Amino acid sequence: MTTLFDPLTIRSVTLRNRIGVSPMCQYSYKDGFSNEWQLVHLGARATGGAGLVIAEATAVEPRGRITPYDAGLWDDAHIAPLKRITDFIKSQGAVTGIQIAHAGRKGSTDKPWSGGKPLKESDDRWWQTVGPSPQAYSSDYQTPHELTKNEIKEIQSLFAAAAKRSLAAGFEWLELHAAHGYLIHEFYSPLSNHRIDEYGGSFENRIRFMIETIQAIQTVWPKELPLTTRISGSDWYEGGWTVYESVELAKILKKMGVDLVDCSSGGNISNAKVPVGPGYQVPISDAVRNKANIATATVGLITSPQHADEIIRNGRADIVMLGREFLRDAYWPLHAAKTLGVDFKAPPQYLRAF
Repeated sequence: MTTLFDPLTIRSVTLRNRIGVSPMCQYSYKDGFSNEWQLVHLGARATGGAGLVIAEATAVEPRGRITPYDAGLWDDAHIAPLKRITDFIKSQGAVTGIQIAHAGRKGSTDKPWSGGKPLKESDDRWWQTVGPSPQAYSSDYQTPHELTKNEIKEIQSLFAAAAKRSLAAGFEWLELHAAHGYLIHEFYSPLSNHRIDEYGGSFENRIRFMIETIQAIQTVWPKELPLTTRISGSDWYEGGWTVYESVELAKILKKMGVDLVDCSSGGNISNAKVPVGPGYQVPISDAVRNKANIATATVGLITSPQHADEIIRNGRADIVMLGREFLRDAYWPLHAAKTLGVDFKAPPQYLRAF
């Protein structure tokens, strides 16, 4: 029986355990450039024992940011600061991952601790957002520009360029952000995609943007390294994207060579009723993993070592991703190992404390 602290090998990469740091936006950067905050934030979780450390949503172009303070990979100059981070994470025994993203219609907002509201057009930080259809996320948000077919192709090439830079920066694990109401999710959800061309309407058309984006990335991302994606497994809204569709999408991704689906949910509808609770998204991961026969990660209010271990033991996911719990405790894996009676060593500098 597989446990939380068993290694996991995907292609040429082996995780030392099944614990991952979920990509969590820090909104702490200028012009997309990584800095000391990101180094310490991610580095601490690597020394804390995580098997996989995924850098936060990293924009493929400036208008793909959620806020003006997001991380970015739209310029070669962004590579060197990130390389410093990947070098350190690897030195601590963790695998380096990055999530490349485009915020779509949910961009051009302020940082959360400044209110998190959409920026006004009179604000010099504002930019015009884009989406599959000219439909705002909510009444507070601007109406996005509807992408033309040529503009769709341009953004797909930006994703490929960001993937290539991710490789140059030393990342070994690539996650395509296709969840939480951001651009790719906006395309595959019928609640936000009202196009009548080949990118809208049927299931096959709505997933086309995502499929083509992955194909573009595969031209530059090495086959020996894991290629994964995060999806919102359900919109939690009548007439929206469903778990059934997530399974069908995962079957296609599996055939394409995608290695793992990171299963989250929601984010595309401002008034969705999400049944939040410990492990509330695990059933999505379970369904995708066991009906599409593809590796999955799960996330969502998982805090106890016993709960995380149970998820792995019962084959409901291959990796447990922690978000807020890792913000509260960078050394969660070391504490979890002690709780579960697993011999998992802290860095030598910290052994006297553990």
